Amino acid sequence: ELLNCLLFSLPGTPVIYYGDEIGMGDNIYLGDRNGVRTPMQWSADRNAGFSRANPQRLYLPIIIDPEYHYEAINAEAQQQNLHSLLWWMKRLITLRKRFQAFGRGAIEFLSPDNRKVLVFTRRFQQELILVVANLSRFVQFAELDLSAFKGMIPVELFGQSDFPRIGELPYFITLGPHAFYWFKLDAPRAVEVSAKAAEPRVPTIEAVGAWDAVLSGRAKPALERVLPDYLKGCRWFGGKAKRLSSVSIVEALPLPLPASKAYVLLMQVNYVEGEAETYVLPVTFGSEDRAAQLQADSPWAVIARLNHKDAGQSGFLYDALYEKSFCSYLLQSIGRNRRFAGASGEMVALPTAVFRRLRGPQENSLEPSMVKREQSNTSIVYGDQLILKLIRRTEEGVNPDVEIGRFLTEKKSFAHVPPVAGVLEYRRGKSGSMTLGILHGLVPNQGDAWQYTLDELGRYYERILAMGSEVQEVSSPHKPLLELTHEEVPALAQETISVYLETARMLGHRTGELHVTLASATDDPEFVPEPFSLLYQRSLYQSMRSLVGGVFQLMRGRIKALSNEVKQAAQKVLDLEEKIMNRFQLIRERKITAMRTRIHGDFHLGQVLHTGKDFVIIDFEGEPARPLSERRRKRSALQDVAGMVRSFHYAAYTALLGRAGGGMVRPENLPAIEPWARFWFLWVSVAYLKAYLEVAMQESFLPKSREEQTILLDAYALEKAVYELGYELNNRPDWVNVPILGILDILQ
Repeated sequence: ELLNCLLFSLPGTPVIYYGDEIGMGDNIYLGDRNGVRTPMQWSADRNAGFSRANPQRLYLPIIIDPEYHYEAINAEAQQQNLHSLLWWMKRLITLRKRFQAFGRGAIEFLSPDNRKVLVFTRRFQQELILVVANLSRFVQFAELDLSAFKGMIPVELFGQSDFPRIGELPYFITLGPHAFYWFKLDAPRAVEVSAKAAEPRVPTIEAVGAWDAVLSGRAKPALERVLPDYLKGCRWFGGKAKRLSSVSIVEALPLPLPASKAYVLLMQVNYVEGEAETYVLPVTFGSEDRAAQLQADSPWAVIARLNHKDAGQSGFLYDALYEKSFCSYLLQSIGRNRRFAGASGEMVALPTAVFRRLRGPQENSLEPSMVKREQSNTSIVYGDQLILKLIRRTEEGVNPDVEIGRFLTEKKSFAHVPPVAGVLEYRRGKSGSMTLGILHGLVPNQGDAWQYTLDELGRYYERILAMGSEVQEVSSPHKPLLELTHEEVPALAQETISVYLETARMLGHRTGELHVTLASATDDPEFVPEPFSLLYQRSLYQSMRSLVGGVFQLMRGRIKALSNEVKQAAQKVLDLEEKIMNRFQLIRERKITAMRTRIHGDFHLGQVLHTGKDFVIIDFEGEPARPLSERRRKRSALQDVAGMVRSFHYAAYTALLGRAGGGMVRPENLPAIEPWARFWFLWVSVAYLKAYLEVAMQESFLPKSREEQTILLDAYALEKAVYELGYELNNRPDWVNVPILGILDILQ
């Protein structure tokens, strides 16, 4: 390994002799150069898999030395062992290909006092590689003069681990026998900023021939090198918090547009820790003028500049979804059931039975436009008829949004979801399919229920503030929400909350009707309800327990950075860890008499459209961060209900903090107004739950007793609040008080 490290990091073209990649060994007794010309050891079969001939007819004998015997050292055995020398060599070669400094860079030797440690740098343009190798068979240390690189961070290339920043003092390093390091010296990484706040730097790729040669030709590694930085700036990329190790283009599906050409790329994104993910990126090529327009309007649309040496011209590679002709072609392809073949599989565009009705007459031109709001996928609206959601992070299996959407609209005719008009799928032999896009009928609406609720809350707080000095103290009962459904909503709540109570009731009815419909299947095994089992109850408890352990460990490490007021509340929550675990413990202490069904899976106000008079439920993908198999799992319907209740709580405090931040509520008045936030949340949740139970109370998917219902609802609400706490600690530390208040409220 040490010698291969030097071979692949010193100047020149590395050459390895056959068998060296598996450590095959030589027969030194054959004389001349025949000792290294023995048959390649492919397997443990006859003649090491090299030939089926009589062994005595071989020009040179196979190696049977015990240490290098072909049955012990062969390519087949090492191919099946990810820790073998063969796989190590593959990784070494891949690393060398990723960095041009190894092949084209200048070399500069450093001179540590310990002469048994070889140190040199390779530099090419912006790449700077540091190589440290121990030439001794014993452990060694060295102090390196890296003052020329002060402030830079050595990143070990194999594991992508950050080493301590280089300072003014000699850099101390230790190495095991015959060990080595390859470091990439990186400039200090600035704190992550949003794509809007940072202008992206467009890299240049040298290309030969047609522009699409960079997708499969010799320039492909150069494109793969620039993709990690591009992805980090895309708002739909979900791996920003992880350390990327590499990005590989595993499939390029050509789409012949009328006046140009585009490709749908499937990229395998590899991380230092965690499973690899597959992302979808449509690309096309445009002129300097088109790129300049895109950079002005949508800076992160442009991926790279392609400089064509042979043609003497250049252009830009960019996200094809920013090209209207590409978007129109996707819709046309779904309508005509087209297929697009790639190297390993094909993309299939499938219309559903309602496509033609939703599309309307062909002579009607549906102008495509991209939805600008930030989300984990990218949506294209076609006129006022259809909306296509391109799934950015995909995986093998049926997407729940397709599966549940078609069940509700084709098998059950549920009116309060958008109908599925078509699907884009990638199919590869017998390995199954991936959902790349979903086409829905466009529902006329006035925005989502989240924004509608914030607007209503704004008016609610204005009514409270209008009382002036007459603002009365308000108290809310500390009882389980389900217990309060037996009580009448007080007159004060009806007067101050006003029409939103009726809105919550309608939303409760729609949620109940959705769950009743999803539980009504009798012949589809993917939808037929299943009973709670003791095994499932234990697994549910363990998953909740693990979530609390991880989030609370994170909060203990971050608590010092919180404000004093929030710090006290956070410590109070930490002190209640045992009480939280005891709440979860209730789930496994008794048999739950309910059925598990398919549910929405990520239900909150942002997943509901307000039409002005009613609600339409959208986006049945489930929690995008979870694996597809987990999102398709049958669960308790009360998990959706708990998600909506938590959404009401978030809305109440989001609107309040927004009013305080905007100056509407003075800081000194906040303690007097805050109880009104809980008052609103409490009675809106009660109205929602009452209406839900009116529809679903007699259904088998709800527990029979009120006690069981309370145990499940509280546990799911508590789980959601803990999840929100972890999210806010990682993304919006100033908002951690909202889930903290939610946790404390549930436990009271």
